[in-house]
Amino acid sequence: MNRAPITKAGAERLKEELKTLKTVKRPEIIDAVAEARAHGDLKENAEYHAAREQQSFMEGRIAELEGIISTCEVIDVTNMNIGDKVVFGATVILEEDESGDKVTYQIVGDAEADIDSGKISISSPIARAMIGKSEDDEIEVQAPGGSKVFFIESIQYI
Repeated sequence: MNRAPITKAGAERLKEELKTLKTVKRPEIIDAVAEARAHGDLKENAEYHAAREQQSFMEGRIAELEGIISTCEVIDVTNMNIGDKVVFGATVILEEDESGDKVTYQIVGDAEADIDSGKISISSPIARAMIGKSEDDEIEVQAPGGSKVFFIESIQYI
């Protein structure tokens, strides 16, 4: 079985979310279900059905997090000595060829990807294009609006 890679920081965030769900959210939802049940007829009790639905979503997320944490391979990128190549965990500053705009991405595992915070999945097209490249290399990425060319300005492992 392939173990999905995840950064050490990403694994810690997932473990913290799991702990919060189990120790804080689960008891809150159990109390909400019990309170809604006390209101009477369950057939027409919207509060009860909403609380049960919320409980179902939370239990699903707990199961998902436990599965990810138990099967992932935690990689500490600060201890890696790769040199000047882009690999998993690298934080890369790219400059778009056409506009000169700069973007910063960290290549992370699928479970911790969050484009809003600059974390892109190792399986994304732009990350796959960067893997194995060095500073000043050119990469071409197929985007929905057409092909885009970027230059790798810098690579860091932070």
